[in-house]
Amino acid sequence: MKLNIAVLPGDGIGPEVIAQAVKVLKAIAMEYNHVFTFQHALVGASAIEKTNNPLPEETIDICEKADAILFGAIGNAAFDLDPYAKIRPEQGLLRLRKSLGLYTNIRPVIAYDDLLNKSSLKKKQIANTNILIYRELTGGIYFGEKKLSEDGNTASDICEYTRFEVERIAHLAFKAAQSRKRKLTLVDKANALESSRLWRRVVQELAPQYPNVHLNFMYIDNAAMELIMNPRQFDVILTENMFGDILSEEASVIVGSIGLLASASLGDKHAMFEPIHGAYSKIANKGIANPIAAILAAAMLLDHFGLDDEAALVREGVDKSLKLHITTPDLNTKYDNITTTKVGDFIEDFINNPDETNLNFTNIHLGQSTII
Repeated sequence: MKLNIAVLPGDGIGPEVIAQAVKVLKAIAMEYNHVFTFQHALVGASAIEKTNNPLPEETIDICEKADAILFGAIGNAAFDLDPYAKIRPEQGLLRLRKSLGLYTNIRPVIAYDDLLNKSSLKKKQIANTNILIYRELTGGIYFGEKKLSEDGNTASDICEYTRFEVERIAHLAFKAAQSRKRKLTLVDKANALESSRLWRRVVQELAPQYPNVHLNFMYIDNAAMELIMNPRQFDVILTENMFGDILSEEASVIVGSIGLLASASLGDKHAMFEPIHGAYSKIANKGIANPIAAILAAAMLLDHFGLDDEAALVREGVDKSLKLHITTPDLNTKYDNITTTKVGDFIEDFINNPDETNLNFTNIHLGQSTII
């Protein structure tokens, strides 16, 4: 298969972790005789620095022509500390989603057996957790009309949704539930928000088309609590933009590190794959950023194109790295010198030698496998 992949490393730890995802995809291409080409482009604070635009037209053009997009992270503390900044890195990501019509965000939340002790939650609460969060991505309060009074003392952000926007992602969530445990939970705030009441009405009207899926409803405040207390009750979660953003970040507590959560942002014509951890600039360029979420995003990219065996091999490599503690410091208490690059090297080596890997354990601390 030939794929043209746009690579948007972005800011903070984005370039470091995306470099490992690209490394893994190149290993997959070599192992399975695919042709993957990679074209890099600017976005976020790095784009502002060079072009004064968080999403240059050249970047949009590269993404529109690509088969898929691999995205890193955007953000910069300098902008976070300046509430008066007119241009912000995050504007680039929001514009990119809107420009490409990426209206569905899919975020898997899986509790790995080898990392259950890394979670702040009890093992018995989180073991066997496997959740798929369907988050609407191009509507709601993030994209609604924003106003600030002339005196700067009154502000508003409108949360607006249309029936069409709800229907198109709801159908996808129902279909996903059909192939899993057949349970769909709509998370909203229908007791207080008119936009949530629209979501609830539309989803209820669609439910008869999926009679084998059990539909239930949960308010966002209750869902946030239940996600921590009993995450295994959930199968597929469907929700609007801001609620999905909050819940998927919260879910990182279940898996033990936000550095393990990948996502796919899909539209009718385009697809983008990214880790959800953000730029985390304070650890950038220190070699300690966890690249596994970015690598799992690459696996989701392979899934999207029906390359199931290839995606499974990437995930097997990730599982192996977790089992052998070839991980960055956020997860690793056994070895103190496993870097971002070494994790990528290990998974790359595993892909190149999936059936022969017999690790020389004296080299595990190097993040490399030695074939014996």
